[in-house]
Amino acid sequence: MDKIFNLGKYIFPLSFLLYVGLHLGKPDVGAAFVPDFLPFPYFWNYFTGGCILLFIASAVSGKYDKLAYGLMALYVLLMAVWVHLPRALGHEIGTEKMTLDLAREMELEMVNFFRNIMIAG
Repeated sequence: MDKIFNLGKYIFPLSFLLYVGLHLGKPDVGAAFVPDFLPFPYFWNYFTGGCILLFIASAVSGKYDKLAYGLMALYVLLMAVWVHLPRALGHEIGTEKMTLDLAREMELEMVNFFRNIMIAG
């Protein structure tokens, strides 16, 4: 059982490589999620991609891994509260033109909100 837990110590942080690929490979997508009250969305997109990459390196190498996990949990909670919850409630996605696609997007944002809360916990 300890071998499985030790393996999870490496698999969990490596799963965040998908987010690094999204931030660096498709910056328009990542910048679209930056809240309106923050200036320079592309800066924040690349900055968070770099921070996630540093988290992965720290967690895999074992150097400052507790700090890295704590900061990643804080980041995920902030994403849930600042990004996914407002979008799930209809802010920043234009509910004045509500269509089936926007309603679906709001549902998916609520799923993202709960997923972030679950990961951070």
